[in-house]
Amino acid sequence: MEKDIEKSLLKEPDLSYGHYTYADYLTWEMEEMVELIKGKIFKKAAAPKRIHQWLTGNLHTELNMFLKGKKCQTYIAPFDVRLPVNSKNDDKIFTVVQPDICVVCDLGKLDERGCIGAPDLVVEVLSPSNNQVELRHKYEVYEESGVKEYWLVIPDSQTLLIYSLVNEKFKASRLMTTGDLAQSSVIQGFELNLEEFFGGFK
Repeated sequence: MEKDIEKSLLKEPDLSYGHYTYADYLTWEMEEMVELIKGKIFKKAAAPKRIHQWLTGNLHTELNMFLKGKKCQTYIAPFDVRLPVNSKNDDKIFTVVQPDICVVCDLGKLDERGCIGAPDLVVEVLSPSNNQVELRHKYEVYEESGVKEYWLVIPDSQTLLIYSLVNEKFKASRLMTTGDLAQSSVIQGFELNLEEFFGGFK
């Protein structure tokens, strides 16, 4: 009880404490962007590499253009995605992530604070500082929450993995690279030419 009172008053939360909620998250005044995964805080890199921002921005643009006039909407970080388990109350939500890109087709999940519930498509562009978070912690919460498709873009090797949710478990595509055409099974008709996508960075 005493620990709960102390943590609710913190503007700079104790990173070692592992039971924070979205209600706590809303009170923090931190310079760094953070994410909350199963109650534990993960700091995001303050300034990703230029290639990260370039790839993220270009893929977001491609998705936006493709989805124009359709019911799905695409968002780019910073954008809070709350992933509730048993309750949508702020003090019962223990995971709040900021995917690089997300596409939401159930517009009822959107509110003025972001998205509550699993997006249909999530894209993460890896950075050296966040690989562990994306590869393990985020993979788990995306799968458990029911994200239908998860794209993992790896700039250093110019590769892409697509995880599709099948029977509540992610199934990985083969590792795709330049010369391949990536296709979404969730955003019907969306394709990404990886040679053009990666090759445009100078």
